[in-house]
Amino acid sequence: MKKLWQKEQGAKSEVEKFTVGKDRELDLFLARFDVLGSLAHIQMLETIQLLTPGELEDLRVGLKEIYQQVESGDFRLDPEVEDIHSQVEILLTSKLGDTGKKIHSARSRNDQVLLDIKLFLRSEIESLVESVSGFFDLLLTQSEKYKDYLYPGYTHLQLAMPSSFGLWFGAYAESLADDLVTLLAAWEIVNKNPLGSAAGYGSSFPVNRTLTTQLLGFEDLNYNVVYAQMGRGKTERIVAQGLANIAATLSRMSMDACLYLNQNFDFISFPEDLTTGSSIMPHKKNPDVFELIRAHCNRIQALAGEISMMTTNLPSGYHRDFQLLKENIIPAFTNLKQCLEMAGLMIENIEVKKDILNDEKYRYLFSVEEMNKLVLQGVPLRDAYRKIGESIAKGDFTYDLKIHHTHEGSIGNLQNESIRRMMEQIRGRFKFEKVNHALKQLLK
Repeated sequence: MKKLWQKEQGAKSEVEKFTVGKDRELDLFLARFDVLGSLAHIQMLETIQLLTPGELEDLRVGLKEIYQQVESGDFRLDPEVEDIHSQVEILLTSKLGDTGKKIHSARSRNDQVLLDIKLFLRSEIESLVESVSGFFDLLLTQSEKYKDYLYPGYTHLQLAMPSSFGLWFGAYAESLADDLVTLLAAWEIVNKNPLGSAAGYGSSFPVNRTLTTQLLGFEDLNYNVVYAQMGRGKTERIVAQGLANIAATLSRMSMDACLYLNQNFDFISFPEDLTTGSSIMPHKKNPDVFELIRAHCNRIQALAGEISMMTTNLPSGYHRDFQLLKENIIPAFTNLKQCLEMAGLMIENIEVKKDILNDEKYRYLFSVEEMNKLVLQGVPLRDAYRKIGESIAKGDFTYDLKIHHTHEGSIGNLQNESIRRMMEQIRGRFKFEKVNHALKQLLK
């Protein structure tokens, strides 16, 4: 089959295979978004008399049928079809004849794929926020459950001061709240409409870009058509940076869990069916899930750098380099959500040891507590520091296991409700409801 865009002389098969790459399989992730974009585009075309009302209705029916195929899992790209845009147009043309060919008026594949990717990213960000929120809730639940379970805090990986698992779980919950702030910045860049920029220089047709912005639930336009195309690569990089922050939180927590499960720490354990054994050591309970989360998330943290290098020093305008970005950004969402799911499974079933600090090897954790008691009695801080240091050196240091921390965010005052309120405020700024309402209206 001759490509919709092909000149009389086609490319050699080797060139075609190389240039198509993995685009066909990755385009299946964009299929429903390509249909949604076309539904908005044809409605706009009818308002500028490039479609008749009858043609608009026929195309709407045809596109909604394709959308249902996508949703049911029955949609496929024919073997000889290069991309999702061509497949949709071919299906419409086979059913509607010349009317199907009109769907591409005032568009380029450049702004089609730009739009598809933005709609995909917007949808995936919403799904990711839900996954993060679920894990956040679990962490705060565990923080409250284990708020009285003390364990050693470390600096330089050396014993420092008492901490608690209430603090540990709550720290990662608050970290996720900040991570969503950076993802919100990515969302605000994603949530701008590039449709109508065509090949990157606009159209001689009087397209109504404000209308398609409203129909697709975008917050605003990418106004300058050249910048709309320049956003390709930049948008993916910024989104990748948002993913990287969540990944960094998960990776760090996973490292903690691997340490704490180690027999020399022995702070936590997990049911046997959540750990793995050794081929020759019967006693082993390996934290493979956390090790793999750590590795996956470290790879996700490298994603923004990969995208940056793939687009470094490109001049303005479209370049085929951009095609490869799909291979990096599309799987990253699934990967990160799987890591959140598995982290949730582990944390939900964690077993935290009680009375860890009763072991005398942790006695020096309480040196600051004892020093502060002297300060409260009127001893100058430096004198109290020296006195406690001398008692440690002589081997006659004594301490009390009871601690009393009351300030905001401390062992005795976790501020979990404030952290929850912070997360709720951040989530509310994404305005998912507006987007979903607009897309439901398109599909009516």
